[in-house]
Amino acid sequence: MAAQNTHAPANEADDILNRLMNKAIPAAVDLDARMRTLISIASLTAMGEVRVLRKVVADGIQSGVTPVEMREAMMQSMAYSGLPTVLAALDVLAEQLAAAAKEFPTQKSATVTDADRFEKGLAAQKRIFGPAIDAMHKNAKADERALTVELLTGYCFGDTYTRTGLSLKEREFLTFVVISSIGGCQPQVKAHAAGNLAMGTTRKQLIDAIVVMLPFIGFPKSLNALAMVNEAAPAK
Repeated sequence: MAAQNTHAPANEADDILNRLMNKAIPAAVDLDARMRTLISIASLTAMGEVRVLRKVVADGIQSGVTPVEMREAMMQSMAYSGLPTVLAALDVLAEQLAAAAKEFPTQKSATVTDADRFEKGLAAQKRIFGPAIDAMHKNAKADERALTVELLTGYCFGDTYTRTGLSLKEREFLTFVVISSIGGCQPQVKAHAAGNLAMGTTRKQLIDAIVVMLPFIGFPKSLNALAMVNEAAPAK
């Protein structure tokens, strides 16, 4: 009778994931451990993947990434992957903080009110994408304005990009991560690659982010994201 294989395939997959996350990828990129953690959290949140997210959050707690930073990496996904993925991720954060005898951050990061969320969102949007936003608003069709003007500026940018805990540049960087992780959003990936370049993020940093995401999102999404980076910032 043949001996049974006692090393389950799931454990082999864990071994490969750990090798990639802890050895191969850190050696391949110039991003520090904090940013690699935030990229991983944003990517996994966007896909609604909680099993690996638990490990990333637990490791992040041990390495000193703050609970607020991890919460905000999750919150940055809300206008792109939808709030249910964020709620599931926040549950993981609360669970892992409790396991580490640490408190979930209760202080709010919101800086806007119903009265000024559109105005502040527009300011953040224009800091990234410039005056072209004015033309986009002006040319929006009447029956589309709720989606492409009011909610895009007020919710996506006003409720999200104006939060404290991460810089505007970091939020735009994580937005590139989130949209790349969702997949099938190449026009938006290209737009946010360009937005990142306008904020001072380099082509190398965008490619490094894709490398960090690779174990989570796989090669097709990674290569699609790379193609959009190449369109926004061709190699010299």
